[in-house]
This record gives sequence, structure tokens and C-alpha cells, in this order.
Amino acid sequence: MNISTDPWIWLAAILTICIFSFLYRDNFFYRLAEHLFVGLSAGYLIALTWHNQIYPNLFSPLFREGNLMYLIPLTFALCYFSRFIPKFSFLIRLPIAFVLGWGSGVAIPAVFQRDILKQIQGTILVGEAFSRWDTGLGAIIVMIGVLCTLIYFFFSQERKGILKPISNIGIIFIMLGFGASFGYTVMARISLLIGRFQFLLGQLLGLIK
Repeated sequence: MNISTDPWIWLAAILTICIFSFLYRDNFFYRLAEHLFVGLSAGYLIALTWHNQIYPNLFSPLFREGNLMYLIPLTFALCYFSRFIPKFSFLIRLPIAFVLGWGSGVAIPAVFQRDILKQIQGTILVGEAFSRWDTGLGAIIVMIGVLCTLIYFFFSQERKGILKPISNIGIIFIMLGFGASFGYTVMARISLLIGRFQFLLGQLLGLIK
């Protein structure tokens, strides 16, 4: 056993054990580690936002270069703080309306391109997909899954006749998608757990390499 003498490794190990203590029950040590993590994350995010976004993109062009056009975004930003003054709290609607309008205009085409057009392109059977039997079979399965899932969510007509078995196939594909997503999430969490045990047994206690 080669126990580490690095105080930072010991601090990380103690905080890791504090988080693991939640497996027993909610306690002071878990809340201490949780609050410390949230506070450090918030402070780091604020510092990162200031140095990477606010200062170079607003304060530097406005106060160092004298570009008065940047008074407009500064004014919108200050309107957010009007929420704390009841008499002028209505001013917060201005930046929120601008962000929602601008964000919708930017996000809707991007989402349409990413989630709809790409999905349609991936569903269409093309000749290149059948260059190999496995890719061709995969393309057919994807097309069947998409069509059956869309039919399952088609609520304008009662599911009877041929629509009922097709909808049931759509349910199977939906469950496969949910199962794969859940399995991936569990696998990621197990990977984090293994990483913490490797840290405790390796870097801290020196039992493994």
C-alpha cells in the first residue's frame, strides 16, 4: 500500500466519501459537499462568463474602444436588474422579449435542419445504403421504425385495421429507443462510479495502478 501524501488528493477523497455517505442517509457531510460543489461551480461559471464573454464582448469594446453601439446591449442587460425594483420591474420584459424573439428566429431553423430534415434524409432509402447488406438492412429498419412511430402518434384517426399492428410496431421502436437511452445513462453513471473507486484505490491508497 502506497498512501498518497498529496493534500489535494486527500481533500478530493474526503469530499468523494462525503458524497457516498448519502447512500446511508441524508446527512451534514453530504450537504456540505453538495453546497461546496454548487458554490464552486457557480463561482467558476461567473468568472468564466466574465472573462470569456462579458468583458471581451461588451466592456472592452465599449469602454476601451469607445464603441457606443454597445450601450444598447448594456442597457438591455441592466433591465434584468429592474426585477428587484418593483416600480420599474416592467422593464425586464424588454430584454426577455428580445431574447425570445431573437432566440426563436435563430433556433427554429437550426432545429428544423437538425431534427426534421436530417431525420428525413436519414430515413430515405438511397443506393449508397445498399452497398453492403448490413447497412441496407439498417436503412430499411430505420425507415420502418420512423414510419411506424409516426403512425402511432397520428391521432386524427382511430387505430383499427392495418393501423393497429403498425402502431404496435411503433410502440416497440419507441420502447427500444427509451431502453437504449436509459441504458446509456446507467452506463455513464456506472462509469463515473468506477472512476471514483479507481481514484480512491489508486491515487489515494495506491492499491491499484
